[in-house]
Amino acid sequence: MSDIKEQCIGTILDSVADGVFTVDQNMRITMYNKAAESITGVPAEEAIGRYCHEVFNADVCFTACPVKESMELELPVTDREVHIRRKDGRIVPIAISANILRDKDGNPIGGVETIRDQSLIQSLQQEIESKFTFCDLMSRNKKMHKMFAMIPDIANSDATVLIKGESGTGKELVARAIHENSPRKDGPLVIVNCGALPEPLLEAEIFGSKRGAYTGSVENRPGRLETAKGGTLFLDELGDLPLPLQVKLLRVLENHEYQPLGSSTPVKADVRFLGATHRNLHKMVERGEFRRDLFFRINVLSVEIPSLRERPEDIPLLADKFLKRFNALYHKNIKGFSPEAMQLLLNHDYPGNVRELLNLIEQTVILCKYNEIKLDCFSDRLKSHPLARTSRKRVISNPHLSREAIIETLEKYNGNKSKASTALNIDRTTLWRWMKKFNIN
Repeated sequence: MSDIKEQCIGTILDSVADGVFTVDQNMRITMYNKAAESITGVPAEEAIGRYCHEVFNADVCFTACPVKESMELELPVTDREVHIRRKDGRIVPIAISANILRDKDGNPIGGVETIRDQSLIQSLQQEIESKFTFCDLMSRNKKMHKMFAMIPDIANSDATVLIKGESGTGKELVARAIHENSPRKDGPLVIVNCGALPEPLLEAEIFGSKRGAYTGSVENRPGRLETAKGGTLFLDELGDLPLPLQVKLLRVLENHEYQPLGSSTPVKADVRFLGATHRNLHKMVERGEFRRDLFFRINVLSVEIPSLRERPEDIPLLADKFLKRFNALYHKNIKGFSPEAMQLLLNHDYPGNVRELLNLIEQTVILCKYNEIKLDCFSDRLKSHPLARTSRKRVISNPHLSREAIIETLEKYNGNKSKASTALNIDRTTLWRWMKKFNIN
């Protein structure tokens, strides 16, 4: 009778899509189903009786084995993402769940583990992400995609470019994208923050100096114009450039020559200029704080980056990207965001833009003790922050949903309708209605 029972259990386990195996208290495999054979590439007759680490070759076998952890702590482990090395050498991402195995009297006799191949899901996620990614920039927003389409044409010229946008929107990333798509990509990209240094030091930083040019100058120092030779010079926070230096910069732009401090000999400037500012240079020109001629010279081409509050559809996309980054950095395994946590992120107004979201996710990942970011993982300051303006809610509460957007979001969250509806900022009922309308199964 027991043989028939074991045969039935074996048949049931072999019909399960997830890999299932059991180990005894010495971590030797005692049962191994068909799906486990398929995922690992190791047949059952080779696996049974061997130590599980010999079969799976996972990146956590000797550091954080899920089944050993479950057996020692007598607690379940759920959906832990690891990588195993198949018999044929291929690396496979899998999700592992594990629990302690007991006999009929409740005594521990080993452990049971289920494994799920994540290759297709990861491939779909990468495909979706690549669709919304340009260089290191990521967005679903139409204005941002229009900017993505402009960058190759802008990059192919050698004209000066003014990149406009609030602090934290990613002006340096746009500058890098322009440089990396330009004929000067093999040259250096040199960055100068015009608001970080006092005027005398900033002048020496940009133009270089000869020994004795100013107090404390004891040797010749190359400026950023020289180190950027053959490449691109990016002047960040251009609106903070003092007026005397604006005159000198104008001469460089017009004549492609400059003189280091203390030198009487002009030097050829072989650089492409990019500038960026969060200030309104038009108003600064009217107030006499920024030279009109320099403004027109630096603003031959312009790129304006919308603030994060203007593109709330990017918040889930960016939050997932940053979560992966900080999971890897801090050796965490957080799966995602609860619907309430994502709604809190969507409701915030982000005066610091993408940089603020980045810092917020980093802080939350460090402090999170769950396998999912929940509402209580956020700081009290964020949770007590007033909800975003009603005009903001109107932007995100009634989006024009396309069939493609719904399918992509469902694929991204592995069919989880709660998470998909949160990402789309609609409730589950509305999501079902749109799915029915578009005949999405």
